[in-house]
Amino acid sequence: MSTRRKVAFVTGASSGIGRATADAFVSRGYATVLVDREEETGRRAEAQLRRSGDCMFIHCDVTDDDAVRQAVYQAADVYGRLDAAFHAAGVAVEQGRPTAACRMEYWNLVIATDLTGIFSCMRHVIPQMLKSGGGSIVNCASMAGLVGAANVPANVAAKHAVVGLTKAAALEYARQNVRVNVVCPGITDTEMFRRAVTPGMEGALAESLPVGRFGQPAEIAATVLSLCDESMGFLTGQAIAIDGGWTAR
Repeated sequence: MSTRRKVAFVTGASSGIGRATADAFVSRGYATVLVDREEETGRRAEAQLRRSGDCMFIHCDVTDDDAVRQAVYQAADVYGRLDAAFHAAGVAVEQGRPTAACRMEYWNLVIATDLTGIFSCMRHVIPQMLKSGGGSIVNCASMAGLVGAANVPANVAAKHAVVGLTKAAALEYARQNVRVNVVCPGITDTEMFRRAVTPGMEGALAESLPVGRFGQPAEIAATVLSLCDESMGFLTGQAIAIDGGWTAR
C-alpha cells in the first residue's frame, strides 16, 4: 500500500506555514514526512497528525546537507516514493538593520537556512522523484522574493535567490515530469510573526494590506496543495504571490 499512495515531504513542519501544510497533506490522504530541527514540537506535531492519517517525524536541520540527504533517503525508504515536497524551513526576520549594519552572523544564518537549505533539499528530493516517475516541488519564499524591502537585506537576497533557483530547476526537469514552483506569502499570522512584532504594530500592518488583514497559514497551505495536484500539470517555474494584494500595487 505504501508504494501506491502519494507521499509528501515537508520541512519546517512543526509550526506556522509548514505545519498547516503538513496538516493539509495528511488530510488529503498523503503519507507525510514532517521534517524540522525542533524535535520536541516536531514529535508533538507527529502525535497530533497521526490521529488524522499517516505521518512520520524526522529530526533534521536543513543547514546540514548530510542530515538532509539522510532524511530524504529515510522518507523514500519507509514510504517507497516521494511525490510532493514543500520546503518551508526558515529563520525569523531581523528588522531594522540596513545593509551596512546587517550582522555577518545573521546574513550567514539566513542564507544557510532560507536559500542553501532549500537547495540542499531539492538536490536530494529530485532524484527520488525521478525514481517515482515525477512529482511536484513547492519552495517557500515570501513577497520579499518579488519586491525590495528596506532593512531586511539578508531575507530579500535569500528569497529572491529562491525564486531564481526555482525557475532554473523547473526548466531543467520539466520534461522529466518534475514541476517546481515557489509560493511568496505576504504577512501571515504565524507564531514566528507574532514573536517579531509588538501588539501595537499589528493594526497598522494589517491596515497596510489591500485586503485589510493578515494571511492565515491554512490559506498558504491550500495553494501548496493545489500546486501539487496532478490537475496543475501545465504549471511550473512560477512564483505565486499570496499576499493580500501587496505586490499588485
